[in-house]
Amino acid sequence: MREYLLTLCITAAVTYLLTGPVRKFAIVAGAMPEIRARDVHREPTPRLGGIAMFFGLCAGLLVADHLTNLDQVFESSNEPRALLSGAALIWLIGVLDDKFEIDALIKLGGQMIAAGVMVMQGLTILWLPIPGVGTVSLTQWQGTLLTVALVVITINAVNFVDGLDGLAAGMVCIAAAAFFLYAYRIWYGYGIESAAPATLFAAILMGMCLGFLPHNMHPARIFMGDSGSMLIGLVLAAGAISITGQVDPDALKLNLGGSTRDTTHAMLPVFIPLLMPLTIIAIPFADLVLAIVRRTWNGQSPFAADRGHLHHRLLEIGHSHSRAVLIMYFWSALIAFGAVAYSVHSASGMWVMLSVVALSFVGLVLLLLPRFTPHTPRWAERLVPPRYRRRRATSEGDATTADMGEEKGKESEIGEIDESDRAPIPAGVNGATAIGARSRFSDRRKASSSR
Repeated sequence: MREYLLTLCITAAVTYLLTGPVRKFAIVAGAMPEIRARDVHREPTPRLGGIAMFFGLCAGLLVADHLTNLDQVFESSNEPRALLSGAALIWLIGVLDDKFEIDALIKLGGQMIAAGVMVMQGLTILWLPIPGVGTVSLTQWQGTLLTVALVVITINAVNFVDGLDGLAAGMVCIAAAAFFLYAYRIWYGYGIESAAPATLFAAILMGMCLGFLPHNMHPARIFMGDSGSMLIGLVLAAGAISITGQVDPDALKLNLGGSTRDTTHAMLPVFIPLLMPLTIIAIPFADLVLAIVRRTWNGQSPFAADRGHLHHRLLEIGHSHSRAVLIMYFWSALIAFGAVAYSVHSASGMWVMLSVVALSFVGLVLLLLPRFTPHTPRWAERLVPPRYRRRRATSEGDATTADMGEEKGKESEIGEIDESDRAPIPAGVNGATAIGARSRFSDRRKASSSR
């Protein structure tokens, strides 16, 4: 466990330290596309955050290769090299897209090629554990098609939820944490060495996301772009493929014994690999399916962008940016960790299900209270963001309120400012992409000229 934690920390540190220089490079390179109609942010923000995440991945694999226990993963398996090859290809395609906006079909072809590269090096699904049937061996073509399909679906599912600051990185980090717990249990608890690559991939993926999140939380100073979202989607898919199609389910049957009920509970981890890849991307996958159905129903291309994603709907019903992200975090954690808890404590599965139902009710209540702002006790106000603190009436605050009232009166005399004239402040002036501080004031050039 200590070597996995060391790999995680090294990956997070490298990603965090490189994100700042990458941000400046993206500004110089002009990787800041204009704000589109579906975008939530108001100021041009640099992309290419995937560059830092990719070098974090390389650093994590390099460190793991020199550790005492983890180096056996590289000696006994070719999966880390297969992951690095596919990640390098998909990362390069993402970098080109962040800079030049390449066609969606070209990106889809690149995703399939990256998946094919991993298949050629041995990272593929060999068999499937199916309840009631047992282990079903797959032919080479069946395994290849299933592997490519899982990689493409996971990449696009993660890419679809990358619409709010910190959303994709946080959700993938939560999924990777749940996946790490499950894979580590299969590797350490059952002594199955073939589960070690998936455990390593999950630890590195957590490090990539944790290192990038401080720069990407609202208000984001840099976006991961397609170079980052497709990269973490591929790493997530690689871990799922490794433990689903590479770990022999029959190896888990060696520890069975006792009554039929005990045998059934002990066999549950055999079938969880079939469900775990679906649970960790349940929210992104649901968003992907809904988007395809919605666009096809409206006569649009499935690749046409719009503002109908789940996070957009949360904003439309009144949730703030930060609260919408936290709600998505909550549902992702509930589904992913709920599946892991049920696989570990299958004997007390009823209590696990009741807990999941109770937490789901809490999540629904949060969805129905978009404008509710909780206030913390005064003794804990220093531990929470300012928006959750109680407002105190001070002389300085009263003066500020009076000044705001006078300013509002002046604006009413001049006339309302057209929202279309409030153009985003260009990068390099006072925007979020400038090296200096962010501007807190709106653009009032029209009001000044009308005077």
